[in-house]
Amino acid sequence: MKPLTAEWVSKAEGDYVCVSREWRARKSPNHDALCFHAQQCAEKYLKACLQEQGLPFERTHNMSALLDALLPSDPMLDALRPALLQLNVYAVAFRYPGESATRNDAQNARALCVSVRSSLRQNLGLAPA
Repeated sequence: MKPLTAEWVSKAEGDYVCVSREWRARKSPNHDALCFHAQQCAEKYLKACLQEQGLPFERTHNMSALLDALLPSDPMLDALRPALLQLNVYAVAFRYPGESATRNDAQNARALCVSVRSSLRQNLGLAPA
């Protein structure tokens, strides 16, 4: 694995740790943060895959655009699109006043994150974790 790819994976795993920690929190769980970090985990894994394949990508949070850049080298990843589109909403939806994530939102974000993370780790040749 390329060193920069490993850095993207490390950053993604940091977000995954936040998702896991907030999911386990019984006192004052931060569902907004869980949703945000679930999106960030998936986004960083997409960027890790692009980096590993030597494919250029822009600074964007649009996971659909990142996925589109990966598809020529791995068309099977298009199966992730529905999950990525749902996660994409969490990049900003609950970051500002006016809306707050519910436990159901957090549960959905976590499940989507776990699924996308698993697929992209496999794509990178990493062990399931």
